[in-house]
Amino acid sequence: MEEIMIESLCRSDRKSHPNDTVISVGDVKIGGKDLTIIAGPCSVESEEQIIEIAKKIKKSGANILRGGAFKPRTSPYDFQGMAADGLELLNLAKKETGLPIISEIVGIRHLDLFSDVDILQVGARNMQNFELLKELGKIDKPILLKRGFSNNIREFLSCAEYIMNSGNENVILCERGIRTFEELTRNTLDLSAVALIREISHLPILVDPSHATGVSNLVLPMSLAGIASGANGIMVEVHNNPKQALSDGEQSITPEEFDTLVEKSKKIFQALK
Repeated sequence: MEEIMIESLCRSDRKSHPNDTVISVGDVKIGGKDLTIIAGPCSVESEEQIIEIAKKIKKSGANILRGGAFKPRTSPYDFQGMAADGLELLNLAKKETGLPIISEIVGIRHLDLFSDVDILQVGARNMQNFELLKELGKIDKPILLKRGFSNNIREFLSCAEYIMNSGNENVILCERGIRTFEELTRNTLDLSAVALIREISHLPILVDPSHATGVSNLVLPMSLAGIASGANGIMVEVHNNPKQALSDGEQSITPEEFDTLVEKSKKIFQALK
């Protein structure tokens, strides 16, 4: 098989680091022998909402709770999140369930607010916010880096290099779909990128089928396909009442649907072993 290399990479490629990187978040190992499942609502909306969802996804088998407090949106008139109050509620859910938490940071000025957040997420819109990446490279927390919806694999991995070159080796990649000519889905999930990145990089990579498709009915099949392509885990949006969600309800699945997703995902992952 022809070896695939990207010459500009030095810290994220397998040539310099042959073994898979495993990132520890509490008792959760990302990139290890177990499947990582991150789930939760697009946005934290209330104490009752986030704690109810957190309890249900933990019962189903989720490892990590996600929830947006700062929400960069295409339109300035859409719900922008609860900001610091949202992070406080996310931490309440963490204390209630014991689940580690992940939330998106949109600006380095907010870093102090994320002191109790276990994983900091860099969203697709900020993937090439190089000053933010360099600052996140100076902290001792795992960073989940989402691929920009118009960026190629070389650019994606180069952004991981920005974080690692500043001193933080704990980078988790996330394929969340790219923008193509297709109009029936929100984006196009690039599963070839998952398989390729597993070959050329030692960093763990997750798949986000919720943002990749934008259609709740497609979350299950694309989760299974992502795992089959070699992803170390999945990141899905779960809401207790998707029709009433303040953001991204159309791509959110219910806790009952999530229960089925976890069961089938674990079977696929075990079969690949």
